[in-house]
Amino acid sequence: MRKVILGVAMLATIGLVSCKNEAKKETETKDVQTEQTTAQEVAMTTTTFGVRGNCGMCKSTIEKAVNGVDGVASAEWDKLRKQVNVSFDGSKTNVDAIHNAIAASGYDTDKVAGNEEAYGNLPGCCQYDHGMEMSLKGEVKADETSNH
Repeated sequence: MRKVILGVAMLATIGLVSCKNEAKKETETKDVQTEQTTAQEVAMTTTTFGVRGNCGMCKSTIEKAVNGVDGVASAEWDKLRKQVNVSFDGSKTNVDAIHNAIAASGYDTDKVAGNEEAYGNLPGCCQYDHGMEMSLKGEVKADETSNH
């Protein structure tokens, strides 16, 4: 009879200790995930700046260049306003790196002139006027290049 009672007591003890450890592991995992999410939210930065371009192909190339920068979460180039809106992790990259990536693809930004060789390799519809205004404000009318 003692062996049975001792066996039941041992099983109950093992079961309680096991449940306690599982609950502790779950709490630790949730804490780590919460800390990581909070750190990611804090580091996100959004910026908007001018980028010259003409058409939908320009949009694709500009956004691809920006999204190729490590730490960039999203990029949206506005063809009519001639500006890009970028969301990025400030601990992984900075605005200058984004400007340089766009310039390397052949497009002028507010700060950096586009690479001339890359510009020369752009399709004809993408070869914009280097005097073109950027970061246009107010109402902007659609232009003839909207079909590209």
